[in-house]
Amino acid sequence: MRTSWIITRGDPWFEDGNIILVPQEDPESSESASEARLGFRVHRGVLARHSEVFQDMFELPQPDTLDDNDNDNEVSWYEGCQVISMYDIPIELSNLVKALYDGPTFQNRSVDDFFYLAGILRLATKYLITHLRSQAIKHLTQTWSYNLKGHDNMLELALRTPLLSYSPDPTIPPTKLSYPFIHPLHVLNFAISTNVRIIIPSALYFLSLYPLEDLLRADHPKLQVKHPSKPSSALQPTDLVRYTLMFQRRLDAILEFINTVVGEHESSPSCTSGTGKCKRNFQRLATRLSTSWVVRTGPFNFIAQAISQVNQDTDGFCTLCREEFAREAGAYREKIWAELPAICGLPSWDAMKKEELS
Repeated sequence: MRTSWIITRGDPWFEDGNIILVPQEDPESSESASEARLGFRVHRGVLARHSEVFQDMFELPQPDTLDDNDNDNEVSWYEGCQVISMYDIPIELSNLVKALYDGPTFQNRSVDDFFYLAGILRLATKYLITHLRSQAIKHLTQTWSYNLKGHDNMLELALRTPLLSYSPDPTIPPTKLSYPFIHPLHVLNFAISTNVRIIIPSALYFLSLYPLEDLLRADHPKLQVKHPSKPSSALQPTDLVRYTLMFQRRLDAILEFINTVVGEHESSPSCTSGTGKCKRNFQRLATRLSTSWVVRTGPFNFIAQAISQVNQDTDGFCTLCREEFAREAGAYREKIWAELPAICGLPSWDAMKKEELS
């Protein structure tokens, strides 16, 4: 049966394609109420080669309509190609198909770059396209890292990346978004929806830097972005528990570092300053640190800055005491980082790396 519908040529559209994918209507599109439907003309064999789900889908008998509840929407063939109804967002399906032909282009220069990746990862998960899913997860971990070095690199990049102007509506003055341009709540909700567990601890850690009141209002500019692929901006009840645990552990880590790692730090047995000078200066440092942090302070950066202060204070600390403190404080940073997955109720970093990145 041929269709009385007009199928608008989408991107991609190959003249020698033998199947047309028609995604769900975009409720915000002006064409939704018309007789035009966006379609992507592609090659059945290319899609089936990458996905067993597509292969099985193409082997099933297709219904005679785009919408079984609307007999006026009769479609099965168009320009000699079989038409397949796809219950996917048009922009996500377009990007997925183009990625299968040309490879994905994952970047992190704007808000849209995240949503491009999110759409591909969502559909790669849905259609069991493992190589695209793996590539997307690896790119995500460059920002939402599973190791402390990656975390430090992300903070450094955030400090030297210019603010990005963004407005969800042309009538609204643009606001400035800081790197990585996307809110950790969106990252968290997206990770959960696609079962990408390895980025959840990092996303929850950064989420714990936000006051709960702000998260419940959901009025942060990064939560106001508009895109068809945008995840939920709501903090789910189960994640509220994990947020609270992460928030408390973050504060406990700062206090433990100040009071124990710094305040109770003993001079090296081979200390060259004599008369307990280094020990007294560690106690003074603890006093200064106790007044220099706020509720939104991140312990990893806080500890790194303390190590840097001690390393630069060649008059207050001898070489041996500086080196020993750097080792102990660095080990404490690693210890806190290693705890993050357990706080979220997840396996260890190594277990998740083996599962999702190997």
